[in-house]
Amino acid sequence: MKLIADWRRVLSRSLSFWMQVVGLLVLIVPEVWFAMTGQDYDPYAAWWLGVILLVAGLGGRLVRQEARLWKELLRIGGVALVAIMLAVLLATSVHAAPATQAETLDIAVPFIAQEEGESLVSYRDIVGVPTICFGATDGVEMGMRMTHQECVDLLWAEVAQYRDRLHAYFTPRTISDRLPPTRDAAYTSLAYNCGVAGIGRSTATRRLNSGDVAGGCQALTWWNKAGGRVIRGLVNRRKREQVLCMAGV
Repeated sequence: MKLIADWRRVLSRSLSFWMQVVGLLVLIVPEVWFAMTGQDYDPYAAWWLGVILLVAGLGGRLVRQEARLWKELLRIGGVALVAIMLAVLLATSVHAAPATQAETLDIAVPFIAQEEGESLVSYRDIVGVPTICFGATDGVEMGMRMTHQECVDLLWAEVAQYRDRLHAYFTPRTISDRLPPTRDAAYTSLAYNCGVAGIGRSTATRRLNSGDVAGGCQALTWWNKAGGRVIRGLVNRRKREQVLCMAGV
């Protein structure tokens, strides 16, 4: 196998060649970013960008290359920039208004309160962690006591924090189009019960970010273990979260 005679010229200034290179980066870079940060990308924007780059590359096969290198590089950079701008525009133009925090909390807080149950005196949960109120564990020590109103206020504040932290793992498309208050509440309930980092990096979140709503809701049910064993109470709770997640689908 031999290289073409003018491979150096193609490598340095071919529009079609570099559109394919950028298209390949569109596939690779988001995966590297997720591995490093745990944050996913917007697959809708990536899809549009890939299509636009492919079309630009095909068109580049019909355009005569400039004699001067700087002119060709300028054209390649310009086409890539326009492709990115078009992809972002197309990806965001159909986005709806996302669910507000208040809308989600109105559903999530009563749901979590019912699932967790209330204890005004601290106790150790199923894995031995000091817990109080509606499952609160942060800063809790054995022997603590709280009033009902203090527990309610604490739950609202904590659920809001869990929701905000979990949203860092969702793509803009997911937040605007795939996360109505009921589904937002289901994912928030799971994060409150199992931890934000674990749920943020989970298959449930990745599936939702990719547009697989039903698959994401199904994956919520996998979080049914504590201390390495399946817990019937968690199995039942996950089923109720799945139902909440699928509302309206």
